[in-house]
Amino acid sequence: METIETDKTDFTETGYAASVAEPVKENKMGTKPVLPLLLSMAFPPMLSMMIQSLYNIVDSIFVARYSENALTAVSLAFPLQTLIVACSVGIGVGVNSYIARKLGERRQKEADSAVVHGLLLAAAASILFVVIGAFGIGPFFRMFTNDEAILKDGLLYARICVGFCFGPFIHICIEKIFQATGKMLFPMALQAIGAVINIILDPILIFGYFGCPSLGVTGAAVATIIGQLTAMSLSFLVLVVFPHDVKLRFKGFRFHGSVVRQILAVAVPNACMNALGSLLVMGLNAILIQFSNTAVSLFGIYYKLQTFVFMPASGLSQGAMPIMGYNYGARSRKRLLVCLKYSAVICLLIMGVGCLLFESIPGTLLSLFHANEEMLEIGIPALRIIAVSFLPASVGFILPTMFQAIGNGLDSLAVFLLRQLVITLPLSYFLHGPFGLAGIWVSFIAAESVGAIVAFLLFCKIRKKDELLRREPAK
Repeated sequence: METIETDKTDFTETGYAASVAEPVKENKMGTKPVLPLLLSMAFPPMLSMMIQSLYNIVDSIFVARYSENALTAVSLAFPLQTLIVACSVGIGVGVNSYIARKLGERRQKEADSAVVHGLLLAAAASILFVVIGAFGIGPFFRMFTNDEAILKDGLLYARICVGFCFGPFIHICIEKIFQATGKMLFPMALQAIGAVINIILDPILIFGYFGCPSLGVTGAAVATIIGQLTAMSLSFLVLVVFPHDVKLRFKGFRFHGSVVRQILAVAVPNACMNALGSLLVMGLNAILIQFSNTAVSLFGIYYKLQTFVFMPASGLSQGAMPIMGYNYGARSRKRLLVCLKYSAVICLLIMGVGCLLFESIPGTLLSLFHANEEMLEIGIPALRIIAVSFLPASVGFILPTMFQAIGNGLDSLAVFLLRQLVITLPLSYFLHGPFGLAGIWVSFIAAESVGAIVAFLLFCKIRKKDELLRREPAK
């Protein structure tokens, strides 16, 4: 690799002492052809996220075979798990965006400083979750049900998952650090290891195989945290032991609020965007419980199934974001827009395949969860209606990825607010009366369509206002 000497006498936001000059290696994100680069960076996290989706689905399949009450309890706990992932991914994406931009600007020390700052933020957030969870989990569940059996299972499951949430917080932060430098295999392998451990332990601990006691829902929670803690431990080991384009350096480190503010400028909107999924699930559960416990269980199943479509798209965005961020920092307009174009096409293909599966074999998908006749009756039309929303979702998914990559988190938040909360919940509330469950499912199509339109309009606005994006390419 070519080595370039850059003058670095003005590092006021690094957290480390400044140096006169430092070598900076040419980064593949600024030189390698965009499509092969995108595929090489997107495929590992796409595979990793599909594995993650698989173990979430397997988790629910085993719990459903234990009892329908257990499935309802886990479905009610799902928003809490989603909230943990939302905040951990938010911090990780903030660190990812900051590192990618600083590497593109050839500010190595500032990129290095984000590693320690990000890990400290992840640890602090996990502590906050544990404290809030100690007091809030009980009232949270009682908002949705008074069934003592469901309450018992739900509280056991949620308290274990929240109590050990530092596992996903630290692991996801390190995962995003790797991805910011273009290293995608480590995150895939580490997440896959955690997922496989969870899949193996689920039936053993839930049903009590090989001499283990039958723990039911508690066993599902224990299997989950063992997988998460394993992934966290291995990811930290890889970060410390192997050489990377950014370094974990505690020596000479000083905490700088300016670095934290820049990370949080992307992290908070991203966390809010992802957390909207939790609010959506909670709000819809409150509406669905008026119909039946089966309706709540069905929505929990749908949410697990749709992750098998949305997680590969999320993996694609993880591969695309550092490429976009690096080339934005490097002032390479053409490479940024080419990456956006390829990402949009691939995302549409992923969503199209997902839509086709939901439309063609909804009964088969539901039968994986031991669906009874009532669930099949309401679930088959539900999956077919909601699947239509996958197509416009591809636009509302990729364009916000570009907004985050260039440090514009608020526009991403606006799109996700429309997709996940502003339209879906109010429309579901008003339509469920005259149209029943079908009215709730139609609200997904409306929300994703409006979100796609707004995302495109915001993209046009950014192209007009941003000096780099509005500049005509050199002839």
